[in-house]
Amino acid sequence: MSGPGWEGFGASDPDARDPEPAPEATPPRTAPVMIDTRRYQRMIAAFGILLVVAFSVYLWAQGGGASTTPGIPAGHRLPRFVAPLATANLASVAANPHPVCNPARPARRGLNVCDRRPLVLAFIALSAPPCIRQVDALQRLSARFPHVQFAAVAISASKAATARLVHREHWTRVEVAYDLTGVVGQLYGVEVCPLLEVARAGGTVTRELIGEHWLTAAALTPVVSALAR
Repeated sequence: MSGPGWEGFGASDPDARDPEPAPEATPPRTAPVMIDTRRYQRMIAAFGILLVVAFSVYLWAQGGGASTTPGIPAGHRLPRFVAPLATANLASVAANPHPVCNPARPARRGLNVCDRRPLVLAFIALSAPPCIRQVDALQRLSARFPHVQFAAVAISASKAATARLVHREHWTRVEVAYDLTGVVGQLYGVEVCPLLEVARAGGTVTRELIGEHWLTAAALTPVVSALAR
């Protein structure tokens, strides 16, 4: 029984009962806030487009508007160059991107791309294992196709480091040159590795092979067979 003055109930009312406790008030439900994800998707897409545009402008400024497609595409002629062989008895020198080519007198201590024979040319980075496997495949193919020139250029590499790799991997049938200053890499637009240029005698590219599919002799055999015919 409640005492006087408790919520209006007095002691003079003998039949008065304590009031039932009032149920706790339930806070009003609020509808969940819906986030318009499309708005953020649009913002992210716009930001991505700005990045692509900015990067394209940067490449254009760096390359003078040149194509950024790696390598020399099929149907084009290989740019001529002479690069020093890693195993040649020469001091460390830079490659020559503008040689005077004389097929009758090929360079004995350099890799000379002067339209002499059908050519399979690889561009490698010494620190990339897939590139090493690429030259291993060329080494195996060279015994089967003696009339095809197999060669590789180590981009931005020193004579000493390239020579060590040649001796370690026993690349005795592949002409391996080094591109000390990266000038040949720039001449050929080398951006990826593995990258192979396949050219017939005369220097016209028949195939440009990019990616790890071409790291085995088995994958390359049909391409080289067609080149040798």
